[in-house]
Amino acid sequence: MSSTPPSPPSSSPSPSSSPSSWGAVITGLGVIAPGGIGTEAFWKNTLEGISSLDHLTRDGCTHLPVRVAGEVHGFDPTTVIEPTYLVQTDRFTHFALAAAAEALTDAGLDPATLADPYTTGVVTAAGSGGGEFGQRELQNLWGHGPRHVGPYQSIAWFYAASTGQISIRGGFKGPCAVLAADEAGGLDTLAHAARAVHHGTPTMLAGAAEAPLAPYSLVCQLGYPELSTHPDPRHAYRPYTPTACGFAPAEGGAMLTVEDPATAAARGATPRAVIAGHAATFTGAGRWAASRHGLARAITTALAQAGCAPHQVDVVFADALGVPAADRAEALALTDALGDHGHRVPVTAPKTGTGRAYCAAPVLDAAAAVLTLQHGLIPPTPNLSGSPLGLNLVTDQARPARPRTALLLSRGLQGTNTALLLRHPTP
Repeated sequence: MSSTPPSPPSSSPSPSSSPSSWGAVITGLGVIAPGGIGTEAFWKNTLEGISSLDHLTRDGCTHLPVRVAGEVHGFDPTTVIEPTYLVQTDRFTHFALAAAAEALTDAGLDPATLADPYTTGVVTAAGSGGGEFGQRELQNLWGHGPRHVGPYQSIAWFYAASTGQISIRGGFKGPCAVLAADEAGGLDTLAHAARAVHHGTPTMLAGAAEAPLAPYSLVCQLGYPELSTHPDPRHAYRPYTPTACGFAPAEGGAMLTVEDPATAAARGATPRAVIAGHAATFTGAGRWAASRHGLARAITTALAQAGCAPHQVDVVFADALGVPAADRAEALALTDALGDHGHRVPVTAPKTGTGRAYCAAPVLDAAAAVLTLQHGLIPPTPNLSGSPLGLNLVTDQARPARPRTALLLSRGLQGTNTALLLRHPTP
Protein backbone atom coordinates (compact mmCIF):
# COMPACT_ATOMS: atom_id res chain seq x y z
CA MET A 1 0.00 0.00 0.00
CA SER A 2 1.21 3.45 -0.82
CA SER A 3 1.64 5.70 2.22
CA THR A 4 1.38 8.92 0.20
CA PRO A 5 -1.92 10.67 0.88
CA PRO A 6 -3.82 12.26 -1.99
CA SER A 7 -3.69 16.00 -2.45
CA PRO A 8 -6.18 17.88 -0.26
CA PRO A 9 -9.01 19.83 -1.84
CA SER A 10 -8.95 23.59 -2.00
CA SER A 11 -11.24 23.95 1.01
CA SER A 12 -11.78 21.90 4.13
CA PRO A 13 -14.78 21.43 6.36
CA SER A 14 -14.72 23.17 9.69
CA PRO A 15 -16.12 21.73 12.90
CA SER A 16 -19.69 22.82 13.52
CA SER A 17 -18.84 23.76 17.08
CA SER A 18 -15.88 23.89 19.43
CA PRO A 19 -14.92 20.78 21.43
CA SER A 20 -16.29 22.28 24.65
CA SER A 21 -19.76 22.78 23.15
CA TRP A 22 -20.29 19.06 22.54
CA GLY A 23 -20.82 16.40 25.16
CA ALA A 24 -24.31 14.92 24.75
CA VAL A 25 -24.43 11.59 26.53
CA ILE A 26 -25.87 8.23 25.48
CA THR A 27 -27.99 6.80 28.28
CA GLY A 28 -29.94 4.03 26.58
CA LEU A 29 -29.57 1.37 23.89
CA GLY A 30 -32.12 -0.65 21.94
CA VAL A 31 -31.17 -3.27 19.36
CA ILE A 32 -32.97 -5.58 16.94
CA ALA A 33 -30.36 -7.36 14.82
CA PRO A 34 -29.53 -10.61 13.06
CA GLY A 35 -27.04 -11.06 15.90
CA GLY A 36 -29.69 -10.89 18.61
CA ILE A 37 -33.03 -9.39 19.57
CA GLY A 38 -32.40 -7.00 22.43
CA THR A 39 -29.14 -5.39 23.50
CA GLU A 40 -28.09 -8.20 25.83
CA ALA A 41 -28.43 -10.93 23.20
CA PHE A 42 -26.80 -8.74 20.56
CA TRP A 43 -23.79 -8.01 22.76
CA LYS A 44 -23.36 -11.66 23.79
CA ASN A 45 -23.29 -12.85 20.19
CA THR A 46 -21.12 -9.93 19.08
CA LEU A 47 -18.54 -10.67 21.79
CA GLU A 48 -18.46 -14.34 20.85
CA GLY A 49 -17.93 -13.48 17.20
CA ILE A 50 -20.97 -15.49 16.13
CA SER A 51 -21.85 -15.06 12.48
CA SER A 52 -25.56 -14.74 11.73
CA LEU A 53 -25.08 -14.69 7.96
CA ASP A 54 -26.91 -17.52 6.29
CA HIS A 55 -28.77 -18.47 3.14
CA LEU A 56 -31.60 -16.08 2.36
CA THR A 57 -34.98 -17.59 3.25
CA ARG A 58 -37.49 -14.75 2.81
CA ASP A 59 -40.45 -15.57 0.53
CA GLY A 60 -39.93 -14.36 -3.01
CA CYS A 61 -36.17 -13.87 -2.56
CA THR A 62 -34.63 -17.31 -2.72
CA HIS A 63 -34.35 -17.34 -6.53
CA LEU A 64 -32.48 -14.01 -6.72
CA PRO A 65 -28.73 -13.67 -7.33
CA VAL A 66 -28.13 -12.55 -3.71
CA ARG A 67 -27.95 -15.82 -1.79
CA VAL A 68 -26.63 -14.78 1.64
CA ALA A 69 -27.99 -12.16 4.03
CA GLY A 70 -28.37 -11.23 7.67
CA GLU A 71 -31.99 -11.96 8.59
CA VAL A 72 -33.67 -11.18 11.91
CA HIS A 73 -35.27 -14.42 13.09
CA GLY A 74 -37.66 -14.82 15.98
CA PHE A 75 -38.87 -11.23 16.08
CA ASP A 76 -42.63 -11.09 16.73
CA PRO A 77 -43.78 -7.47 16.57
CA THR A 78 -47.22 -8.35 17.95
CA THR A 79 -45.67 -8.99 21.36
CA VAL A 80 -44.15 -5.52 21.70
CA ILE A 81 -46.19 -3.19 19.46
CA GLU A 82 -49.87 -2.29 19.71
CA PRO A 83 -52.15 -3.36 16.81
CA THR A 84 -52.93 0.31 16.10
CA TYR A 85 -49.34 0.86 15.01
CA LEU A 86 -48.74 -2.56 13.45
CA VAL A 87 -51.48 -2.19 10.86
CA GLN A 88 -50.07 1.03 9.47
CA THR A 89 -46.34 0.28 9.52
CA ASP A 90 -43.73 -1.73 7.65
CA ARG A 91 -41.22 -4.17 9.10
CA PHE A 92 -38.50 -1.49 9.21
CA THR A 93 -40.68 0.64 11.47
CA HIS A 94 -41.47 -2.40 13.63
CA PHE A 95 -37.74 -2.73 14.24
CA ALA A 96 -37.46 0.98 15.03
CA LEU A 97 -40.43 1.01 17.41
CA ALA A 98 -39.16 -2.01 19.33
CA ALA A 99 -35.60 -0.66 19.51
CA ALA A 100 -36.82 2.77 20.63
CA ALA A 101 -38.90 1.24 23.41
CA GLU A 102 -35.87 -0.69 24.67
CA ALA A 103 -33.64 2.41 24.46
CA LEU A 104 -36.12 4.39 26.58
CA THR A 105 -36.43 1.62 29.14
CA ASP A 106 -32.66 1.24 29.28
CA ALA A 107 -32.35 4.98 29.94
CA GLY A 108 -34.99 4.83 32.65
CA LEU A 109 -37.44 7.02 30.74
CA ASP A 110 -41.18 6.40 30.67
CA PRO A 111 -43.07 8.41 28.01
CA ALA A 112 -46.24 8.10 30.08
CA THR A 113 -44.68 10.21 32.83
CA LEU A 114 -43.22 12.85 30.52
CA ALA A 115 -44.14 16.25 31.96
CA ASP A 116 -43.31 18.27 28.87
CA PRO A 117 -43.58 16.54 25.46
CA TYR A 118 -41.52 19.28 23.80
CA THR A 119 -38.40 18.16 25.68
CA THR A 120 -37.99 14.99 23.59
CA GLY A 121 -37.35 14.64 19.86
CA VAL A 122 -36.65 11.85 17.37
CA VAL A 123 -34.27 11.52 14.44
CA THR A 124 -33.85 8.43 12.27
CA ALA A 125 -32.13 7.57 9.00
CA ALA A 126 -33.48 5.34 6.23
CA GLY A 127 -32.16 4.30 2.86
CA SER A 128 -34.74 1.68 1.94
CA GLY A 129 -38.07 2.64 3.48
CA GLY A 130 -41.10 0.37 3.74
CA GLY A 131 -40.60 -1.74 0.65
CA GLU A 132 -42.38 -4.85 1.93
CA PHE A 133 -45.56 -2.93 2.86
CA GLY A 134 -45.46 -1.01 -0.42
CA GLN A 135 -45.03 -4.16 -2.49
CA ARG A 136 -47.99 -5.84 -0.82
CA GLU A 137 -50.27 -2.87 -1.44
CA LEU A 138 -49.17 -2.52 -5.07
CA GLN A 139 -49.86 -6.21 -5.63
CA ASN A 140 -53.35 -5.66 -4.23
CA LEU A 141 -53.80 -2.70 -6.55
CA TRP A 142 -52.84 -4.55 -9.72
CA GLY A 143 -54.34 -7.88 -8.72
CA HIS A 144 -57.66 -6.79 -7.22
CA GLY A 145 -58.16 -3.08 -7.84
CA PRO A 146 -57.91 0.20 -5.93
CA ARG A 147 -60.58 -0.72 -3.37
CA HIS A 148 -58.18 -3.32 -2.00
CA VAL A 149 -55.42 -0.82 -1.25
CA GLY A 150 -55.32 0.29 2.39
CA PRO A 151 -55.13 3.93 3.50
CA TYR A 152 -51.69 3.47 5.05
CA GLN A 153 -49.93 2.81 1.75
CA SER A 154 -49.29 6.55 1.53
CA ILE A 155 -47.26 6.62 4.76
CA ALA A 156 -45.90 3.17 5.62
CA TRP A 157 -43.33 3.09 2.81
CA PHE A 158 -42.13 6.63 3.55
CA TYR A 159 -38.58 7.19 4.84
CA ALA A 160 -39.92 9.33 7.70
CA ALA A 161 -42.39 6.68 8.90
CA SER A 162 -40.21 5.47 11.78
CA THR A 163 -39.54 8.96 13.10
CA GLY A 164 -43.23 9.80 12.90
CA GLN A 165 -44.50 6.61 14.53
CA ILE A 166 -41.94 6.70 17.37
CA SER A 167 -42.85 10.31 18.15
CA ILE A 168 -46.60 9.63 17.95
CA ARG A 169 -46.38 6.50 20.10
CA GLY A 170 -44.30 8.29 22.74
CA GLY A 171 -46.14 11.59 22.56
CA PHE A 172 -42.90 13.39 21.70
CA LYS A 173 -43.25 16.88 20.27
CA GLY A 174 -39.62 17.99 20.28
CA PRO A 175 -37.52 18.38 17.09
CA CYS A 176 -38.12 15.46 14.74
CA ALA A 177 -36.23 14.64 11.54
CA VAL A 178 -35.36 11.91 9.09
CA LEU A 179 -32.18 11.58 7.05
CA ALA A 180 -33.03 9.94 3.72
CA ALA A 181 -29.46 8.90 3.20
CA ASP A 182 -26.94 6.28 2.25
CA GLU A 183 -25.30 4.10 4.91
CA ALA A 184 -23.36 6.89 6.60
CA GLY A 185 -26.64 8.62 7.49
CA GLY A 186 -26.95 6.23 10.42
CA LEU A 187 -23.96 7.84 12.16
CA ASP A 188 -25.15 11.29 11.15
CA THR A 189 -28.34 10.81 13.20
CA LEU A 190 -26.27 10.68 16.39
CA ALA A 191 -24.54 13.93 15.49
CA HIS A 192 -27.90 15.47 14.62
CA ALA A 193 -29.20 14.41 18.04
CA ALA A 194 -26.13 15.81 19.80
CA ARG A 195 -26.59 19.15 18.07
CA ALA A 196 -30.28 19.23 19.02
CA VAL A 197 -29.30 18.61 22.63
CA HIS A 198 -26.67 21.36 22.44
CA HIS A 199 -29.31 23.76 21.13
CA GLY A 200 -31.68 23.10 24.00
CA THR A 201 -33.61 19.84 23.52
CA PRO A 202 -32.92 17.76 26.66
CA THR A 203 -33.57 14.32 25.15
CA MET A 204 -33.39 12.80 21.66
CA LEU A 205 -33.99 9.31 20.31
CA ALA A 206 -31.62 8.64 17.42
CA GLY A 207 -30.80 5.73 15.15
CA ALA A 208 -31.92 3.74 12.14
CA ALA A 209 -33.72 0.58 11.11
CA GLU A 210 -33.88 -1.11 7.74
CA ALA A 211 -35.84 -4.04 6.26
CA PRO A 212 -34.48 -4.37 2.70
CA LEU A 213 -34.94 -8.13 2.26
CA ALA A 214 -38.39 -8.12 0.68
CA PRO A 215 -38.45 -9.09 -3.04
CA TYR A 216 -39.11 -5.59 -4.39
CA SER A 217 -36.47 -4.03 -2.14
CA LEU A 218 -33.88 -6.68 -2.92
CA VAL A 219 -34.40 -6.43 -6.69
CA CYS A 220 -33.75 -2.69 -6.41
CA GLN A 221 -30.38 -3.48 -4.81
CA LEU A 222 -29.22 -5.77 -7.58
CA GLY A 223 -27.80 -2.81 -9.46
CA TYR A 224 -25.18 -2.26 -6.76
CA PRO A 225 -21.89 -3.72 -8.00
CA GLU A 226 -20.73 -3.83 -4.35
CA LEU A 227 -23.43 -6.37 -3.41
CA SER A 228 -22.12 -9.89 -2.84
CA THR A 229 -23.66 -12.80 -4.72
CA HIS A 230 -21.38 -15.44 -3.20
CA PRO A 231 -23.44 -18.50 -2.17
CA ASP A 232 -21.34 -19.51 0.86
CA PRO A 233 -22.18 -17.69 4.14
CA ARG A 234 -18.58 -18.11 5.31
CA HIS A 235 -17.18 -16.29 2.28
CA ALA A 236 -19.94 -13.94 1.11
CA TYR A 237 -18.68 -10.99 3.17
CA ARG A 238 -14.94 -10.96 3.91
CA PRO A 239 -13.57 -7.41 3.69
CA TYR A 240 -9.82 -6.68 3.56
CA THR A 241 -9.06 -10.06 1.98
CA PRO A 242 -7.83 -10.77 -1.56
CA THR A 243 -11.07 -12.66 -2.23
CA ALA A 244 -13.39 -9.90 -1.01
CA CYS A 245 -16.47 -9.94 -3.25
CA GLY A 246 -18.74 -7.28 -1.76
CA PHE A 247 -21.06 -7.11 1.21
CA ALA A 248 -23.98 -9.23 2.35
CA PRO A 249 -27.15 -7.18 2.96
CA ALA A 250 -28.98 -7.30 6.26
CA GLU A 251 -32.02 -6.07 8.15
CA GLY A 252 -32.44 -4.79 11.70
CA GLY A 253 -31.73 -1.60 13.55
CA ALA A 254 -30.77 0.22 16.70
CA MET A 255 -31.99 3.30 18.57
CA LEU A 256 -30.05 5.26 21.17
CA THR A 257 -31.26 7.66 23.85
CA VAL A 258 -29.15 10.84 23.71
CA GLU A 259 -29.42 13.38 26.51
CA ASP A 260 -28.10 16.59 27.91
CA PRO A 261 -25.64 15.63 30.70
CA ALA A 262 -27.35 17.88 33.26
CA THR A 263 -30.75 16.40 32.43
CA ALA A 264 -29.43 12.86 32.76
CA ALA A 265 -27.70 13.68 36.06
CA ALA A 266 -30.81 15.36 37.49
CA ARG A 267 -32.81 12.17 37.17
CA GLY A 268 -29.97 9.89 38.28
CA ALA A 269 -29.30 8.32 34.88
CA THR A 270 -25.89 6.80 34.22
CA PRO A 271 -24.18 8.02 31.02
CA ARG A 272 -22.88 5.14 28.95
CA ALA A 273 -20.84 7.17 26.47
CA VAL A 274 -20.27 10.74 25.31
CA ILE A 275 -20.73 11.88 21.70
CA ALA A 276 -17.52 13.88 21.35
CA GLY A 277 -17.01 14.66 17.65
CA HIS A 278 -18.40 14.15 14.17
CA ALA A 279 -17.70 15.09 10.59
CA ALA A 280 -18.97 14.10 7.16
CA THR A 281 -17.61 14.57 3.65
CA PHE A 282 -18.73 13.63 0.14
CA THR A 283 -16.56 12.09 -2.55
CA GLY A 284 -19.08 10.68 -5.04
CA ALA A 285 -20.83 7.39 -5.69
CA GLY A 286 -18.54 4.46 -6.45
CA ARG A 287 -15.36 6.57 -6.29
CA TRP A 288 -13.74 4.33 -3.72
CA ALA A 289 -10.17 5.51 -4.30
CA ALA A 290 -11.33 9.08 -3.66
CA SER A 291 -13.03 7.96 -0.45
CA ARG A 292 -9.54 7.64 1.03
CA HIS A 293 -9.15 11.38 1.21
CA GLY A 294 -12.77 12.08 2.12
CA LEU A 295 -12.73 9.59 4.98
CA ALA A 296 -9.38 10.85 6.27
CA ARG A 297 -10.72 14.41 6.24
CA ALA A 298 -13.80 13.31 8.16
CA ILE A 299 -11.61 11.59 10.75
CA THR A 300 -9.28 14.54 11.30
CA THR A 301 -12.19 16.97 11.52
CA ALA A 302 -14.07 14.79 14.03
CA LEU A 303 -10.92 14.47 16.14
CA ALA A 304 -10.36 18.23 16.05
CA GLN A 305 -13.94 18.83 17.13
CA ALA A 306 -13.45 16.44 20.05
CA GLY A 307 -10.05 17.85 20.99
CA CYS A 308 -8.65 14.33 20.56
CA ALA A 309 -5.12 13.56 19.38
CA PRO A 310 -4.68 10.71 16.87
CA HIS A 311 -2.82 8.52 19.38
CA GLN A 312 -5.75 8.84 21.81
CA VAL A 313 -8.03 6.78 19.57
CA ASP A 314 -8.26 3.39 21.31
CA VAL A 315 -10.43 1.37 18.93
CA VAL A 316 -11.82 1.78 15.43
CA PHE A 317 -15.14 0.33 14.26
CA ALA A 318 -14.45 0.10 10.54
CA ASP A 319 -16.74 0.57 7.57
CA ALA A 320 -15.51 -2.72 6.04
CA LEU A 321 -17.31 -2.56 2.70
CA GLY A 322 -15.84 -5.75 1.26
CA VAL A 323 -14.75 -4.18 -2.04
CA PRO A 324 -10.95 -4.33 -2.54
CA ALA A 325 -10.60 -0.72 -3.73
CA ALA A 326 -12.80 0.56 -0.90
CA ASP A 327 -11.05 -1.57 1.74
CA ARG A 328 -7.65 -0.36 0.59
CA ALA A 329 -8.86 3.26 0.67
CA GLU A 330 -10.15 2.85 4.22
CA ALA A 331 -6.89 1.36 5.47
CA LEU A 332 -4.94 4.21 3.86
CA ALA A 333 -7.34 6.79 5.29
CA LEU A 334 -6.60 5.53 8.79
CA THR A 335 -2.85 6.04 8.37
CA ASP A 336 -3.42 9.37 6.61
CA ALA A 337 -5.42 10.60 9.61
CA LEU A 338 -3.75 8.77 12.50
CA GLY A 339 -0.18 8.37 11.23
CA ASP A 340 1.66 5.26 12.45
CA HIS A 341 -1.01 4.83 15.09
CA GLY A 342 -3.29 3.77 12.24
CA HIS A 343 -1.30 0.53 12.04
CA ARG A 344 -1.38 -0.05 15.82
CA VAL A 345 -4.90 0.88 16.90
CA PRO A 346 -7.21 -2.14 17.25
CA VAL A 347 -9.73 -2.29 14.40
CA THR A 348 -12.91 -4.33 14.42
CA ALA A 349 -15.89 -4.87 12.10
CA PRO A 350 -18.60 -6.92 13.84
CA LYS A 351 -20.89 -6.36 10.86
CA THR A 352 -19.03 -9.11 8.96
CA GLY A 353 -21.09 -11.46 11.12
CA THR A 354 -24.45 -9.73 10.69
CA GLY A 355 -24.24 -8.14 7.24
CA ARG A 356 -24.61 -4.48 6.28
CA ALA A 357 -28.06 -3.23 7.22
CA TYR A 358 -27.54 -0.02 5.22
CA CYS A 359 -28.31 3.01 7.45
CA ALA A 360 -28.74 0.72 10.45
CA ALA A 361 -25.28 -0.83 10.07
CA PRO A 362 -23.23 2.00 11.63
CA VAL A 363 -25.83 2.50 14.39
CA LEU A 364 -25.42 -1.16 15.34
CA ASP A 365 -21.69 -0.42 15.40
CA ALA A 366 -22.40 2.54 17.68
CA ALA A 367 -24.30 0.29 20.09
CA ALA A 368 -21.39 -2.16 20.07
CA ALA A 369 -18.91 0.68 20.59
CA VAL A 370 -20.83 1.96 23.63
CA LEU A 371 -20.77 -1.54 25.11
CA THR A 372 -17.06 -1.85 24.28
CA LEU A 373 -16.29 1.32 26.23
CA GLN A 374 -18.45 0.10 29.09
CA HIS A 375 -17.14 -3.47 29.38
CA GLY A 376 -13.52 -3.11 28.22
CA LEU A 377 -13.80 -5.80 25.56
CA ILE A 378 -13.29 -5.24 21.83
CA PRO A 379 -15.47 -7.65 19.83
CA PRO A 380 -13.90 -9.68 17.02
CA THR A 381 -14.44 -9.51 13.27
CA PRO A 382 -16.20 -12.77 12.29
CA ASN A 383 -15.03 -14.91 9.38
CA LEU A 384 -11.63 -13.16 9.16
CA SER A 385 -8.13 -13.82 10.49
CA GLY A 386 -4.72 -12.19 10.43
CA SER A 387 -3.85 -8.52 9.93
CA PRO A 388 -4.77 -7.70 6.31
CA LEU A 389 -3.78 -4.39 4.69
CA GLY A 390 -1.58 -3.56 7.68
CA LEU A 391 -4.57 -3.24 10.01
CA ASN A 392 -4.44 -4.40 13.62
CA LEU A 393 -7.66 -6.31 13.06
CA VAL A 394 -9.31 -7.97 16.06
CA THR A 395 -10.25 -11.50 14.98
CA ASP A 396 -11.08 -14.90 16.45
CA GLN A 397 -12.03 -13.71 19.95
CA ALA A 398 -12.78 -10.56 21.92
CA ARG A 399 -9.72 -8.60 22.98
CA PRO A 400 -9.53 -7.26 26.56
CA ALA A 401 -8.70 -3.56 26.60
CA ARG A 402 -9.43 -0.34 28.43
CA PRO A 403 -10.61 1.89 25.60
CA ARG A 404 -11.52 5.47 26.42
CA THR A 405 -12.30 6.59 22.88
CA ALA A 406 -13.93 4.76 19.98
CA LEU A 407 -13.81 5.98 16.38
CA LEU A 408 -16.66 4.85 14.14
CA LEU A 409 -16.41 4.99 10.35
CA SER A 410 -19.08 4.67 7.70
CA ARG A 411 -19.24 5.19 3.95
CA GLY A 412 -22.33 5.10 1.78
CA LEU A 413 -22.72 3.67 -1.68
CA GLN A 414 -23.69 7.14 -2.89
CA GLY A 415 -20.43 8.71 -1.69
CA THR A 416 -20.82 10.00 1.87
CA ASN A 417 -18.01 9.48 4.39
CA THR A 418 -18.69 9.92 8.12
CA ALA A 419 -16.56 9.68 11.26
CA LEU A 420 -17.99 9.78 14.78
CA LEU A 421 -16.00 9.79 18.02
CA LEU A 422 -17.40 8.34 21.26
CA ARG A 423 -15.74 8.75 24.64
CA HIS A 424 -16.03 6.87 27.90
CA PRO A 425 -18.17 9.01 30.22
CA THR A 426 -15.56 9.06 32.99
CA PRO A 427 -12.71 11.54 32.35
